[in-house]
Amino acid sequence: MTKILGISAFYHDSAAALIINGEIISAAQEERFSRIKHDSKYPYNAIEFVLKNSNLKLSEIDHIVFFEKPFLKFERLLETYLAFAPKGFKSFSMSMPIWLREKLFQKKFLFDQLKRHDQNFNDIEKINFSEHHYSHAASAFYPSPFKDAVIITLDGVGEWATTTVAIGKDNKIDMLKEIYFPHSIGLLYSAFTYYLGFKVNSGEYKVMGLAPYGKPKYKNIILKKLIDLKDDGSFRLNMKYFNYATGLTMTNKNFSNLFSQKVREPEKELLTQFHMDIAASIQSVTEEIVLKLTKSIAQETKIKNLCMAGGVALNCVANGKILKNNIFENIWLQPASGDAGGSLGAALAFWYHELGEKRSIPSYLDDMKGSYLGPSFKDDHIEKTLVSLGAKFQKYDEENLINFVVEELKNEKTIGWFQGRMEFGPRALGARSIIADPRSDKMQKELNLKVKFRESFRPFAPSILREDLNDWFDINTDSPYMLLVADIKKNIQIPMIEEDKKLFGIEKLNIKRSLIPAVTHVDYSARIQTVHKETNPKYYKLLKKFKDITGCPILVNTSFNVRGEPIVCSIEDSFRCFMGTNLDILVCENFILFKEEQNKKLSKDYKSQFKKD
Repeated sequence: MTKILGISAFYHDSAAALIINGEIISAAQEERFSRIKHDSKYPYNAIEFVLKNSNLKLSEIDHIVFFEKPFLKFERLLETYLAFAPKGFKSFSMSMPIWLREKLFQKKFLFDQLKRHDQNFNDIEKINFSEHHYSHAASAFYPSPFKDAVIITLDGVGEWATTTVAIGKDNKIDMLKEIYFPHSIGLLYSAFTYYLGFKVNSGEYKVMGLAPYGKPKYKNIILKKLIDLKDDGSFRLNMKYFNYATGLTMTNKNFSNLFSQKVREPEKELLTQFHMDIAASIQSVTEEIVLKLTKSIAQETKIKNLCMAGGVALNCVANGKILKNNIFENIWLQPASGDAGGSLGAALAFWYHELGEKRSIPSYLDDMKGSYLGPSFKDDHIEKTLVSLGAKFQKYDEENLINFVVEELKNEKTIGWFQGRMEFGPRALGARSIIADPRSDKMQKELNLKVKFRESFRPFAPSILREDLNDWFDINTDSPYMLLVADIKKNIQIPMIEEDKKLFGIEKLNIKRSLIPAVTHVDYSARIQTVHKETNPKYYKLLKKFKDITGCPILVNTSFNVRGEPIVCSIEDSFRCFMGTNLDILVCENFILFKEEQNKKLSKDYKSQFKKD
């Protein structure tokens, strides 16, 4: 039995993953345990979880694989500073001590950290290093349902690469094309994230959510001044406008002057129509790059399947456009597309590439097990924990619990739904979710302002029974990981009257646009999660019962957390979030808690505990 531990760390979204004989067993992000969003530290708690979950000691692990090569990254850093010298000396002098102290000697640093788990771990040669983009590509292809596929990885930057195209066949991955730093779609998108006043490596999805409120007025300026985009999707950025290669910010004065406005200060300046138009413009440019790239690769390779990973693969609007344009027959997206997924990819790459093991194609969906790869809790543990927290609760059997929850959803109650193994990746998929009735026209605003404590423009996703998907949305493809956007069917839509069409920006939010307004974005689209009984039977049963009672096979599904907080991991996390928000009900496995029955003294000022993202 070969046991491989994969680790990603030290940039953002540190994580650990365990595979045994090629089977994905466990994976989790460090942020879920440390409660620090996008935690980049050595993933001590995540490693502890994946080991304990399989009753293993670290000394029993056969291979440990880090997701990138530090020496290559250091080479890129040095060459970049030399190329731009004397610019960037401040950034250079700040980063060098960390590199010289820790990162250049990462094998020894990792060895010392790993010994904290098990003093009997004494073989430094078990530690191996993968390449950043190879790790991403492996995470996208090996768990996919395809014998062969084009693999596209798009992110900020790995060691040198920012965009790679590879071909996966059986158990082999061969790199075909690469675009190198500083030319990067991920960093271009992050530059606009920064310019709009959102947090880089965290707020990119806000830009995507804001885009439909604007018009792409600045698209031509971006394509003319900031990026030289070729017909095959290759590109170069004009570094005259950017500061990220050597500076401490993403953009410079030239960038601000180009759009005649300075960088937005998030806590001082409200979002205006200008900001919405900027978001629409960079989203449109990103879609054009992705479409040109995928079209040219599809024509060149004649391969029918596409796999994607890297942070840009979380841009579900662009993913939806690839699907809509029928560029590839099939598409599969790694649910943990960002750096967290690199831990899994590094382990899988070692199993197939280094050890040369045979690969079998999954018989159903994929090999990710619904991405339910984190911790779960038994009833006796839950009961003891709730008692120790001073919670008031009732226990139900599964059938009665589901019937009861459906009735409460019908009555427009907001519910924290904590079930089974925690999801791996940034999306809540019905294990650590807040759920509600999508037919309510007040639910989007209520959830954003009273529960999530976040910007009112942010859309919510629908969870839908897979078999009912095509009756409600213009898509008939599995989307178990909420990584595809599609339009709502015309017969479900409520057309806007002429008066509504004249509204600008956020004013559009209050217009009822469909029979499921809580999950209908302003452009009549939705980010879809298909629910499958094979991977999440309890959530499937809940949706089925909701459909039986209401005729609607859909629920609002948003992550169980508040703004700036990682998704809840433990019973304690879920209870704190429940008591610190306006959630009505908490369901932990078979236990139900009602807000009005709880001791009000247990309620804390919750939202101020987390840095706003």
